[in-house]
Amino acid sequence: MPNPTGPSNVELRLLIRFLRKASAQTGAAIWRYVADILEKPRRSRVSVNLSKIDRYAADNDVVIVPGKVLGSGELRKRVTIAAFKFSKDAASKIKMVGGDAINISELVKKNPKGTGAKIIT
Repeated sequence: MPNPTGPSNVELRLLIRFLRKASAQTGAAIWRYVADILEKPRRSRVSVNLSKIDRYAADNDVVIVPGKVLGSGELRKRVTIAAFKFSKDAASKIKMVGGDAINISELVKKNPKGTGAKIIT
């Protein structure tokens, strides 16, 4: 059995390390959980369409996607979405309805405890 090496993407490695430190400092288990999901192999990486976010999120919710947000479907609600990556189409659709598309590290700085955030995988 080979030793797990983790992701080779440097940006992703830095984000995982940042999330683990934030979890240890604030005592918020949500960041540890998000780091664990991001650390999974590429073949099981999360990708979420806007239609799924629209289905499960309410107006003014904060949604965390530990992966990539794709632009398929419509978003009718004004939500703040924090993700590792966004497709160009998804980012433009989010901004069109008045929502925010931010990086996960920005959300950690705004909301260190992660209160009120929903994780959608």
